[in-house]
Amino acid sequence: MNSEEIIHSVPKVLLHDHLDGGLRASTIIELAKEIKYTKLPTDDPKELGEWFHRGANKGNLIEYLQGFEHTIAVMQTKESLSRIAYEMMEDMKKDGVCYVETRFAPVFHTSKGLHYDDVVNAVLEGLEKGKKDFEVGFGLIICAMRNMKNSLEFAELAVNYRNRGVVGFDLAGEEGGYPPKKHVDAFQFCQRENFNITIHAGEAFGKESIWQAIQWCGAHRIGHGTRILEDITFDKDGNFVSMGDLAQYILDKRIPIEICLLSNVHTGAIDKLENHPFGYLNKLKFRLTINTDDRLMSDTTMTKEFVLATEHFNLSLDDVEKITINAMKSAFIHHEERLKYIYEIIKPGYQKIREKLLSLKK
Repeated sequence: MNSEEIIHSVPKVLLHDHLDGGLRASTIIELAKEIKYTKLPTDDPKELGEWFHRGANKGNLIEYLQGFEHTIAVMQTKESLSRIAYEMMEDMKKDGVCYVETRFAPVFHTSKGLHYDDVVNAVLEGLEKGKKDFEVGFGLIICAMRNMKNSLEFAELAVNYRNRGVVGFDLAGEEGGYPPKKHVDAFQFCQRENFNITIHAGEAFGKESIWQAIQWCGAHRIGHGTRILEDITFDKDGNFVSMGDLAQYILDKRIPIEICLLSNVHTGAIDKLENHPFGYLNKLKFRLTINTDDRLMSDTTMTKEFVLATEHFNLSLDDVEKITINAMKSAFIHHEERLKYIYEIIKPGYQKIREKLLSLKK
């Protein structure tokens, strides 16, 4: 078995995945025809997938986000939202993911008259059906947008659905000029409600963004967090010298960082994969998770992300298991459910592949 086959076959956990960034190209084309949406550059699925990937791979977050105009355009009915959520669960099953947290911003799905409740219910319906058919667990994260002033409304929406499958609240969108602390009322509401918070921070903006996300807004996890490296000093040979207070706090408190390798290259957060801070942060024992971010835009899967991580950062199967367990520990579902995934699915899954590899050696 090669490393890709091994990684594909073991259980994986995905915590940072955007629903509107992971559609199948064929589904976009079908839905566009149904609603007579004519702005797609092509109606050939292979060509369309390549077009999205090309558009995203420009090293610029703003250009990366442009493809979402098309995915969001076909996500304006209950049926399309349910279908896309359901297909995402099927894609997870094919990729060997046992638990996924997907996120989206309901504000973008009301142009054809749906209310926010309709939007969330439709997505949850698709996810529930997918859970039943594919035996993949899920949590839904509701995003507010940094450049809009209605974040409290979405924090309230997320909390309203906490017993129906919504597990967290997130702030997404362009970082520059839109600091997390401008949305502090939404985050304080979540804190008062004992609700989970993850925030996109330190991707396109510096370590201050991460500091605000944690210390002003109470983030329990950080989306991307690549710029935390600004708070760590290395010598000219790349050896660790010292750590600032923020990096030390994140390390000590075991605040999970949702790493998205390929997407960070595509948005220009990192110039090339071998320079990704994952390698340094992993050596320093930060709690890291590996994620896809936008599967369509970055032409990626969890298997692909882990294969790249093993190739560039010399991870062993033990490391892949440890990162997967860390991700499950960091999930926003209840403690007893997390333990079930770890002890009944993840650990037995890795044990099984070890035994298989051993028997192949004999």
